Amino acid sequence: MFGQEKENTLTSAEISGLWFQYQGDSMAICVYKHFLHIVEDKKIKPILEMALHLAETHITKITGFLEKGNFQIPKGFTEKDVNLTAPRLFSDEFILFYTYIMTIHGLTAYGLAITNAERKDIQDYFFECTASSKELFQKIVILAKSRNIFSVVPTVPSPAGVEFTDTTGIIENLIGDKRPLNSSEISNLFFNSRKTGFIRSLSLGFSQVASSEEVRNFMLKNVKLAGKDADSFDKILQNDNLPIPEKWDSEITDSTKSPFSDKLMMFHAGFLVNSALSYYGAGLGSSLRSDIILNYQQVFINAMKAGGIVYHIMVKHGWFEKIPETIDRKGLAKRSD
Repeated sequence: MFGQEKENTLTSAEISGLWFQYQGDSMAICVYKHFLHIVEDKKIKPILEMALHLAETHITKITGFLEKGNFQIPKGFTEKDVNLTAPRLFSDEFILFYTYIMTIHGLTAYGLAITNAERKDIQDYFFECTASSKELFQKIVILAKSRNIFSVVPTVPSPAGVEFTDTTGIIENLIGDKRPLNSSEISNLFFNSRKTGFIRSLSLGFSQVASSEEVRNFMLKNVKLAGKDADSFDKILQNDNLPIPEKWDSEITDSTKSPFSDKLMMFHAGFLVNSALSYYGAGLGSSLRSDIILNYQQVFINAMKAGGIVYHIMVKHGWFEKIPETIDRKGLAKRSD
């Protein structure tokens, strides 16, 4: 019996991966049920059905892991957090783009969860998540390419031969002599502009339908912060005569009836802001131009500011589900006095 209990024990890293995935997938179930209720495009619909099926499968498997480990199941999000009678808030094309961005988040999270897991069955589970999400991602990309929905990441010419740089470009940038962007900088700037622009558009849509004035005000503030950050990435790309990602504001309808609860929308905003911090960090680490480094530092500050507001509002309204933590030894000692 003891051996079986030990076999089902979960490490803090495994709990973290499963816990956050449960939260995210319970939210995804609400979102995709609404999307499937209003989608009209017959080729986008199967992609949404697959996304919903994967999220529901994940919830079932995560629940099994947690129950066997005698661990509390998160509340997450339920049918109370979605209104299937609400009219369309986003176009079908935006819904496809939404699924594209969220699938990228999933693939990134699964890779981290695999490397942090010690149990083979947990590793296998996240490998399965990666494989199925890869299939979903490729379906999205194929459909998007066939319709030219998403803008293409800029290309760079092949060097004439092997070259070694003789400067980082940092000193030159301080006096205004900027070297051209390299492929790593272009890739990260384009990706972060696309993701941050997505945050802006999603927040704009949420601002129209939020019930609470406090939530509406935050969403409008997030529109400004994310919009400013996306524009800063675009400006750097445009200064090198490179294309910038597509914008999605025009794909938002004039609906003012919310398909989602304020709790879900705030969690969603917080999730995207926190994820952006990781991607900004990666972009910062791969940049050698001082203007880009300074830009990433500024957008990082803006994202931290937005994240702080999200946390404050969610705690205030009792929407922030407490993340599992270690035993409070000091607290136990004080209680025994």
